[in-house]
Amino acid sequence: MISADHITGVVLAGGRGSRMGGVDKGLQPYRGIPLALHALMRLQPQVGTAMINANRNLAAYESFGVPVWPDTDPDFAGPLSGFLVGLERAETPFVMTVPCDTPDFPDDLVARLAHALEAEDAELAMVRAPDSADAPGEPRPQPVFCLLRATLLESLVRFVHAGGRKIDRWTAQHRCAMVDFDAAPFFNANTLDELRRLETQRG
Repeated sequence: MISADHITGVVLAGGRGSRMGGVDKGLQPYRGIPLALHALMRLQPQVGTAMINANRNLAAYESFGVPVWPDTDPDFAGPLSGFLVGLERAETPFVMTVPCDTPDFPDDLVARLAHALEAEDAELAMVRAPDSADAPGEPRPQPVFCLLRATLLESLVRFVHAGGRKIDRWTAQHRCAMVDFDAAPFFNANTLDELRRLETQRG
């Protein structure tokens, strides 16, 4: 059984926020609390230790009370840069990533992914859920919600340094356990309008 103490949680807040007009997405308020802090507070009870990956306004993120690490790769590699930061900085055998813009992910997220990873002897485990609760459709991988073995660091370094940017192309190289969830907890806010709508729906 994988203990929560063996998992480092990483809140991914290093994006450029281009679909929000360039604002720092993780610092946008949700129920009166910055999105990234909301995600951190939801993640911390599920893991042993936590950190934030951010590239702007570092002092603001540091005020949340956990270590903050910027990307080590100057060529913006998207979420994989955050994966890399987590794997490089973690002192635990597992790393759990969550994005800052999905504040209501399940309270049992990490436990369910850890159970699947161990049961299937996988190298990583990720969420699979429909894109929308209104039009469910087929469940799809949600790769930014990912539990990783720390031993994947070398593989990810090679992939990123070779110019790789797409999460699914990298994860396809490894044994991956998929865990099915409902769509609603994984609605993410890509624009300020979506964030306001999310707040209204769940406030």
